Amino acid sequence: MRAQAWAGLAVAVAVLLAACTREPSTPATPNPAAGRTPIVTISADQAVSPVPAWRPPAIAVDDANAKALKSRADAALAAGQLYADADSAIPLYYALLQYAPNDVKVAAGFERALAMLIVQGDQALDGIDDDPLQLRGAHEAAAVARAVAPENKKVGAYLQRVDRADQAQEANRLGEGELNAGRIGEDGKGGALGYFREALELRPGDVRASQGIAAAESALIRRAEVAADRDDYAGAERWLALAAQVRPKMSTAADAQGRIATQRAARVGRLRDLGLAALPRARGIEEARVLLANLLRIAPSGDPAAVELRERIELATHYGLFRPGQAFTEAMQSGGRGPTMVVIPHGAFRMGAEAEEAGSSDAERPTRNIRFDRGLAVSRTEITVGEFRRFMNATKHRARASRRGYSTAYDERSGNLVRRGNVDWQSDYAGAKAGDDLPVVHVSAKDAMAYAAWLSKQTGHHYRLPSEAEFEYMLRAGSAQTYPWGEGAPLTRVGNLTGALDASPTGRRWNNAFAGYGDNAWGPAPVGRYRANAFGLHDIAGNVSEWVGDCWHDSYRRAPRNGEAWVNPGCRTRVLRGGSWASSPAQTRSAWRQGSDADTTSARIGFRVVRDI
Repeated sequence: MRAQAWAGLAVAVAVLLAACTREPSTPATPNPAAGRTPIVTISADQAVSPVPAWRPPAIAVDDANAKALKSRADAALAAGQLYADADSAIPLYYALLQYAPNDVKVAAGFERALAMLIVQGDQALDGIDDDPLQLRGAHEAAAVARAVAPENKKVGAYLQRVDRADQAQEANRLGEGELNAGRIGEDGKGGALGYFREALELRPGDVRASQGIAAAESALIRRAEVAADRDDYAGAERWLALAAQVRPKMSTAADAQGRIATQRAARVGRLRDLGLAALPRARGIEEARVLLANLLRIAPSGDPAAVELRERIELATHYGLFRPGQAFTEAMQSGGRGPTMVVIPHGAFRMGAEAEEAGSSDAERPTRNIRFDRGLAVSRTEITVGEFRRFMNATKHRARASRRGYSTAYDERSGNLVRRGNVDWQSDYAGAKAGDDLPVVHVSAKDAMAYAAWLSKQTGHHYRLPSEAEFEYMLRAGSAQTYPWGEGAPLTRVGNLTGALDASPTGRRWNNAFAGYGDNAWGPAPVGRYRANAFGLHDIAGNVSEWVGDCWHDSYRRAPRNGEAWVNPGCRTRVLRGGSWASSPAQTRSAWRQGSDADTTSARIGFRVVRDI
């Protein structure tokens, strides 16, 4: 060894000697033949090759050479040559003690050599973490110490330290075997973790054991990652919880949890995106539902992506690409845009009037439950003169009143609706030129259907007149009472109705009107002047009555149960729904219906359109 290393070793030896309990006056006589149970177990299972038992070399001592041997022993000790051969300190001192057991100087030299040997052995034990082969040096020191001083307390303590190091190494070896076999011991019942923890108890700070515990934690984390790769995030959480208990002060498991959470969020987001992308395709709703099922299986409870996809599937099921309450217009091939449409919600209602409803008739019965599983886009207002003008200018259609040369208009002098010539869709309720913001009147059911067919061609989507059931559903807008607004006369200005407070330009009053009600209108008002109903539709409870798509039948017996229009090929009589500016209170009820010839034109009749979504 270099001088500096031996200087440090000498200090350690001095400390060890200071704690020595052996009495100099009665030096113990080493006895290699003394029988005792070995503390250090030497076996083929050791991490290093077995260390054979050490026997002191035979050295003959007599009076003639004793002094020279003492000098040689002291020199060997000073040089740090402890036990390699017959010229080493321990064999020389040992032979001299055999010859002169009471020689105090020889005993002191022997103690110093033994202390230096133990220091070397402890240094080897301390070096195991950096170089496992250092354990062999510790064993060699142990073998020498056992051979020359088996009863020495310091030697006994050292042998115990070596024994614990051996046991720790064996526990580590067994732990690594368990780890390789996949028996981690996460349940606290043995396994790799049990062995590694045993090694740490035997040898606190054992690096190999600490690394084994870290490897066990990594194995649990890997199981969590494999589970996550299989979309088994519940299993991943279980493995991560077990991993977190292995080294609770470390952030390794928490970091892995963060990575898996990120992976999970990305996977959930991907499934949501795939589901949303599928919705517009044919059979896309079914595909999106499969993706939602997978998403719900892996997503945390209440995950926003799952909520979003579920809502979008629900919307697509009932509204296609729209949302309830959404307003939109569509571009037309000839330029411009179509009427503003409002998406009304899907739902159910009870259609018709009960027998006890005042003003009702058998034509409004039997009542029946109607359910619409899909929403519907409805024109926000009645079709206006300006909107109908675009249709007339773009087509060769000849409106019924124009071909016939007359329509039914209001006569202020008599206060009645009378036949008047030169009145058509361009006229107002009294036959004067109509403003473009007024609802178009003086149109027949066929005129209205022709407009809807033209709008379908212009937009590429199916526009039509509403069915009678659809009209009553949108008119009631969730109400089950007599009138769309409830019972009795309306308390606020809900629409253009016959009110006792209304007056014509010359001061005429209605004979049959809602008491105490006025809306400051006589004749149809510009569309959208009054507030919308609960579905966002204007003027559906008044202004003008409206054509619907059904043929007239005297009752609802045998009517379609799905709310579709009830049409008989070639029928001449169509249905009118909804009150108008000139309708009696009984004709403003939600269930009111009336049949009229499909060619009828009047100052009280207009229409609105719906679009399938």
